[in-house]
Amino acid sequence: MRDWDEALAHAASLPGVVIAPFYGRPAAKVAATGRAFLSQGREADSFCIHIDRDMIDMLKATDAATYHQTPHYEGWDTVLVRYGSADPARVIAMIERAYAYAAARPKVRARSPR
Repeated sequence: MRDWDEALAHAASLPGVVIAPFYGRPAAKVAATGRAFLSQGREADSFCIHIDRDMIDMLKATDAATYHQTPHYEGWDTVLVRYGSADPARVIAMIERAYAYAAARPKVRARSPR
C-alpha cells in the first residue's frame, strides 16, 4: 500500500464493509459486527490494522520494517503498517486477515447514555 487511500480502497472492496468513523476519522468496518479492522494511525507514515496479538507479535518479529507499534498501541489488538512495504502481497493478506478477525468477533454493543 502506497498511501491511506489505497489501503482504504482495498478494505472497502471486501464484502460487507462500510466506511464509518472510528475515533473521528474514516475507517473500514465490518458492517455486521460494527468492528473496525483498518484505520488511520497517529503516525503519518502508517495505517493501523486491528488483528490478534499473536499475529502482531509474529509480524513485528518477522518484518519490523513494515509492522510496528508505538507505546500508544502496545497491549492493544492494533499494529501499525508502514506505507511502501517491500512485500505488498503480505500487507494485503494481513488486511484480509484483520477483516476476518473483526467479522468473527461479537457485535459492538451500543454505549449506554451517561
